Amino acid sequence: MINLLWLQGGACSGNTISFLNAEEPNICDLITDFGINVLWHPSLGFELGTNVQQLLKDCISGKIHLDILVYEGTIINAPNGTGEWNRFADRPMKDWVKELSEVAGFVVAVGDCATYGGIPAMSPNPSESEGLQFLKRKKGGFLGEDFKSKAGYPVINIPGCPAHPDWISQILVAVATGRLDDITLDEFHRPETFFKSFTQTGCTRNVHFAYKASTSDFGQRQGCLFYDLGCRGPMTHSSCNRILWNRVSSKTRAGMPCLGCTEPEFPFHDLAPGTVFNTQTVMGVPKELPTGVNRKDYALLSIVAKDSTPAWAEEDFFTV
Repeated sequence: MINLLWLQGGACSGNTISFLNAEEPNICDLITDFGINVLWHPSLGFELGTNVQQLLKDCISGKIHLDILVYEGTIINAPNGTGEWNRFADRPMKDWVKELSEVAGFVVAVGDCATYGGIPAMSPNPSESEGLQFLKRKKGGFLGEDFKSKAGYPVINIPGCPAHPDWISQILVAVATGRLDDITLDEFHRPETFFKSFTQTGCTRNVHFAYKASTSDFGQRQGCLFYDLGCRGPMTHSSCNRILWNRVSSKTRAGMPCLGCTEPEFPFHDLAPGTVFNTQTVMGVPKELPTGVNRKDYALLSIVAKDSTPAWAEEDFFTV
């Protein structure tokens, strides 16, 4: 039996809602087929008040063996490093997290807030929020750069706003079945299984991207979303177009630009006020380009590509 404890700090519960919709495997499969025992979850746990406190204390003392600690939301340090703005079970949540992390076999951060600090950690960050082991791109976070769980792993980060439900459940299965050694973590401790390729991989609009055949309207079934709507698919690491949401679609398939929500900088502070898309252009070329692309060469390529766009690239033959 694998004991799992799920706690939630500075969060909107979006990753919990996502997790409850997992399909491959779903929550029932995690329990019945993979032996995961959910000790407590803020939306599923029966214990209240002093019973929750006692459960947490028993995990810290070792009376109850804690195999996996899952944390959703930011660590709130305000005011002045005390954490009193986020109290849980009669003490600052950050104090529980620190002590539980020290005894957990594995620590898993779910969602942008837990991984990088997310929206609450945006400047000026009044809640003094940070992720478990990162603050945006800077390694360290609440637990520190050198933190390792009892099993010898850093915090396993599953970013997203929210994270795809199957990313969460499949990593939990890998931990429960002892197959985590087969999964490589990248520089941000993200499992490369889900975060090595770009969101653009599998996008049904790639032919439009190649020919610079753009659309300037949301929800359109044809046309690339990168040039005029600021889609971040070419710069974002995720498997959203390989592992579809609800087994049906993705943002780009539905005609909406990728927001780049699995990257440390999300939400991007350098955009125009009130916007989430980077639609700024320089000499007709998007301000932000895929990694390693030379702006001058790209501008020339764009001109040639647009002039040679075949008529069929403009036709509406993709399904959402």
